[in-house]
Amino acid sequence: MPTPPTVALIVGSLRKDSVNRKIARALAELTPGLKFEFVEIGDLVHFDQDLEAEPPAPWVRFREQIAAADAVVLVTPEYNRGLPSVLKNAVDVGSRPYGKAVWTGKPVGVITAAFGAAGGVAANHQLRQSLTILGAPTMPAPEAAIGNALALFDPEGRLINDGTRGFLTAWGAAFTAWITRVGVRA
Repeated sequence: MPTPPTVALIVGSLRKDSVNRKIARALAELTPGLKFEFVEIGDLVHFDQDLEAEPPAPWVRFREQIAAADAVVLVTPEYNRGLPSVLKNAVDVGSRPYGKAVWTGKPVGVITAAFGAAGGVAANHQLRQSLTILGAPTMPAPEAAIGNALALFDPEGRLINDGTRGFLTAWGAAFTAWITRVGVRA
């Protein structure tokens, strides 16, 4: 039996009880055939080109984890109609050194979730814009901007909404097909 593709799973919220982390866990549970590994971003020093001469250890770890993965899924909230700064910083850290971005050629999926009805669509599109310039083939559809996300889980963090369960299952299948379609860089 072939080894399943490894997917780096990045959550754009640092809260341990984040609804986006819950969605990421649910996606991993509902997507057979992929091996998901959480990649933490809370310890990444703010990107500063001057640090490239001797990159901080968290930058090196992050870049190595993304480089080792076959694909990446980013699950994030929207803050003030935009991308959380901690996630934008991770994108920037992974974009350097110039010409060696870990994102280039890597199949990527984007999921946003928020307590409002729009589901973080502004952050979703901002993230896609940054990934496009870095050469990351980002799955175009189905788009995933999950609204009213606080009502989707029980107090223990289990997904209790059947519609969302069905959507995440279908999204995971589409992402699996996207990885196959795009291929994995050598």
